[in-house]
Amino acid sequence: MRGTEKASVLLASNRGPVSFTSSDDGVLTAKRGGGGLVSGLSSVAADGAGQVWVCAALSDGDREAAERCPGGRLDRAGLVDSSMPVRLLDIDPETLHGAYNGVANSTLWFIQHMLYATPFAPAFGQAAALEWDAYTAYNKAFADALADEAAPEARVLVQDYHLALVPKLLRDLRPDLRIGHFSHTPWAPPDYFRILPDHIADAVLEGMLGADYLGFLTERWARAFMDCCVRQFGAQADYGPAGMSVSSDRAGHETPTRIGVHGLGVDAPSMIERASRSDVDDRLATLREAVGDRQVIVRVDRTELSKNIVRGLDAYADLLRRYPEWRGRVVHIAFAYPSRYDLPEYRDYTAAVTSTAKEISDEFGTPDWQPLILHVEDDFARSLAAYRIADVALVNPIRDGMNLVAKEIPIIASATGGGCGLVLSREAGAFAELGEDALVVNPYDITGTADALHEALAMDRDERRARCGRLAAAGAALPPQQWLADQLAAL
Repeated sequence: MRGTEKASVLLASNRGPVSFTSSDDGVLTAKRGGGGLVSGLSSVAADGAGQVWVCAALSDGDREAAERCPGGRLDRAGLVDSSMPVRLLDIDPETLHGAYNGVANSTLWFIQHMLYATPFAPAFGQAAALEWDAYTAYNKAFADALADEAAPEARVLVQDYHLALVPKLLRDLRPDLRIGHFSHTPWAPPDYFRILPDHIADAVLEGMLGADYLGFLTERWARAFMDCCVRQFGAQADYGPAGMSVSSDRAGHETPTRIGVHGLGVDAPSMIERASRSDVDDRLATLREAVGDRQVIVRVDRTELSKNIVRGLDAYADLLRRYPEWRGRVVHIAFAYPSRYDLPEYRDYTAAVTSTAKEISDEFGTPDWQPLILHVEDDFARSLAAYRIADVALVNPIRDGMNLVAKEIPIIASATGGGCGLVLSREAGAFAELGEDALVVNPYDITGTADALHEALAMDRDERRARCGRLAAAGAALPPQQWLADQLAAL
């Protein structure tokens, strides 16, 4: 796309495909974002269709970059490759904070993951009202930018709970557009969703129903959204079999909003290639030296409250207490990388993870056996190295939209010739695709999780390898490029 040409394919997300840091002498350094959205958007420019990615300036470096570019268009100022046009929105930091930390991460995230300790939170008073105003303004800034960038009848894909209001706001501005929204989180059932004040619950649902098409990671989350629309304001829901949809006079358009399920998978060839590089080999050697010839249980998570890391560590301790034959014969590698550290709940949870890990090492460690290796410093190459030596993967979230780690570890373990057993929470979205070959657990059941770890460690190697192969195939079935292309096709 060149000059002032409008885009026929647009993507909107809170975090974009590039971030910036600024040195003391004012030099901007760009870092290309990884993951499926970047590669996916690059792959769908069929017949020369123009594209643009609209995202928020999240850091001081991002804001400086946006200020240097007319209209925040990084590609037109040469700050990004012109094959990935980006419009970076310089939104007032106070508005960004209220929208991102106050509503998106401290309210909507907690609702969808059902994480509130309800005797104490939430409490919707004046502060919450100001944060909601910020969230509304934040979504309006995205809608305005998309309306400005879009060609007639363009296709727009809006991503996640940060931007739940955008579809209807954009519909009001540009009724000619074909609008989709994708939810990367779970969706809460009606009784829990209605913790939200009615005006907020209404606005979230109405905002999303402004889309022509809504995508979810599993049918379970899709149906929960539809149930909320029915309960909240009497929408008409069609649950299939011809296809799911929701009709409501609050949507801002006459046709039903269609509902689809797209279970995001892994770009297996890319991940396998990345796991074979020299930096991964170096970290693999260090891990092998620490582990020796013992079996390895691996978990890799952000320290998000939903990931259930503390109960996973407690289950490992229970394994060692009730199945003492594994003492000295297994090592648990747990990578718990910091997440949302500006929120006190997350700082407290990270501290609990570290404290629990120390208790395990103090109780079971011996001069010649380190039962647990915990790292909290983010290192992707080290994670891939752990994938390569995993005998068992532990993925036990309280609630998770998908959880790609459950797919990544079997893919790498299978590609490297080994086999990996998967202990998987029934509350992970990945359960819908992987449950048949995983050892499925209730994430609150520490004893049951310990029993599943024992079963996975004791499993016949041939059976483990066969299961791992099927898990890997399922995990790679819908790679990011196809996942995104399917949603565009649905529009």
